[in-house]
Formats: sequence, structure tokens, C-alpha cells
Amino acid sequence: MRRPAGLRPATAATTPFLSVLAATALLLTACGTEHADAGSTGADAAASQEGTRIDDPGKDGVRITSLALPSPSPSPSPSRSYVVSAEKLPTDVDSGVSAAYEVTNEGTGTLTYTVVFTFRSDDGGAVTNRTETVRDVGPGKTVRGTVRAGELPPTAPRVTGAEVLEVTKVPAGEAPAEAGTCPASGVRVSVDKGDAAMGLRVVGLHLDNCGTRAYTVEGYPLLELLDEDLGPVDGVEILDGSGEITTGAGPDEPPRPVRLAPGESATAGLVWRNTTEFGTAVNVPHVRVRAKEGADPVTVTPHLDLGTTGKLGVRPWEKTERQAVPDGPT
Repeated sequence: MRRPAGLRPATAATTPFLSVLAATALLLTACGTEHADAGSTGADAAASQEGTRIDDPGKDGVRITSLALPSPSPSPSPSRSYVVSAEKLPTDVDSGVSAAYEVTNEGTGTLTYTVVFTFRSDDGGAVTNRTETVRDVGPGKTVRGTVRAGELPPTAPRVTGAEVLEVTKVPAGEAPAEAGTCPASGVRVSVDKGDAAMGLRVVGLHLDNCGTRAYTVEGYPLLELLDEDLGPVDGVEILDGSGEITTGAGPDEPPRPVRLAPGESATAGLVWRNTTEFGTAVNVPHVRVRAKEGADPVTVTPHLDLGTTGKLGVRPWEKTERQAVPDGPT
């Protein structure tokens, strides 16, 4: 049986060849390291964020559980050369800042939550606010999610904290439809942010026919004023028209039938003054709206600060200029 040949030391004839191979390998290794530094591997991307647990008592069943912040980018080494691309840099780069949260329904009915989160800097100032809608949270259930700070201005201070700023919740079956969707009724009810001047408040209710059939309303929307716990608010007179409150919103038009073809919309105004004199000021966070008698209720959150006036004027439905309304199921 033949024995395997033993390893022999390199001779002078083979040494130059091995030296060339070693130099080539060293050069390739250096080039590969520089290429890896130019981009981020999966492990690098995971290490570029710092996750911090937060002991947050929360608000109205909503609390932040952790905050993810991007690590500061290391300065490039002056001993290396970098290639600068002439391509246009993206303008919508996400900041990488996010917060994990959980919503717990401690009530007895299924609720839809609208939550305003605020991301703060080290001095406590607000860097940006973000709004999240969490739908159909059953009683006793907890739903978890993540809110992202999104794009931030280059001059924005570094985010170091986050908190729950505001929570509103409505019965899930009465929540306004999501943008771009259409409820089974074929009509969508919403509220705008309103306008304020010299103590006068005006908020618009909007009615969109997103279905496939014509929809007719006449007169005034039907309203119920609700407190933070969705109970009725007493002591406020709901007026037909706004003439008793102000003439600055224009003359009261008489109510008339408004027929909305698919894709058409109507609006009705809520008008009040937030004057506060003697007595207890009244705030109405929620308003339950029916477009007409027998219509499905929709609960919106205009946050009416009625002061001590005890009056809310409602203007009749009026057709708005024709505009495109996203279609949906009827």
C-alpha cells in the first residue's frame, strides 16, 4: 500500500508565485470591506436603532410601550475615499423614529379609537404629532401597533421621547368611514377642523354620496351632543339656523330638498360662540349625527367649546360644488 506523499516546503521557484497570490488576496479583502461599509447589511440595519422600553401610565386605555430611535451615523474615516453619486437624493426619507403602543378597551362595547401621539425632544418640546385610528377594539381586548414619526425636517431636534397626547373613542358601528371607503349606507358623514375668529366658531359637517344611487336630504342634520363617556350633554339649546348667534356666517337660507347624485356632496354648518361668563363652561367632544330621520348615526369629534352660552346653531344642508367622491360598496 502506498503512503500519501508528505507536504514539502516551498522552493525558491514557487515563492514569487505565492507572494503574488497573497498580495492579490490582501487587495481583494480591502476592496470588499470598503464596499460593505458603503451599504448596510441586515445586521447593520438592526443595530442602527435603539429600542427603549417605556413605563407609560397612558391615557384612556392607550399607552406607549417602547420607543425606537436611530443611532447617530458614524463620521466617515478621513483615510478612505468615497464616491459621491450625482443622483438626486430622496426628499421623503423616513426618520426611523417609531413608538410601539397598545390600546386596551376597558368598556363594555366595541370601540374605535383615534389617538394623537406626540414625539418630543430632550427639552420636552413637541417635534411632530401623528394621528392613528385603531378600529373595532372589543371589550376587554388589547390591540398593539406602531406609530412612525415619518419624515422630519433636517433642522428638527433629535427625538428622545413620545407620549399619548389625545384620545377619542366612539362606538365602532358609529365611527366615520375610513378615507377612500364607503359604508353600507352609501353615504359618508365627516367633520372638518372648522374656523374660529373673535370667539365665533364654525365647523362644517360633510355628507358625501359615495354609493351608486341618488340620496336626498331636506332640512337640518339631526344632532345629539355627547360627553367624553358618550353620555348625553344637557342644557344646550340646538337652534335651526345661526341668526340668533351671529350674522357673520351669512344669512340663513331656508331649508330645501337636496338631491345628491353619486359623487355629489352637501355641507351643513355648526355655529356657536365660546363666550364664558357666569356659570360652568360646557365642552362637547362628540356629536352623534344623522343626515336625516331614520339614517344611520355617525359619531364625530368636533370638540365644541360652547362656553356658557348654552346655544348651538345648525345651518341646513346645502349642495356643494360637484367633486369626485371615491366609490365604494353600497
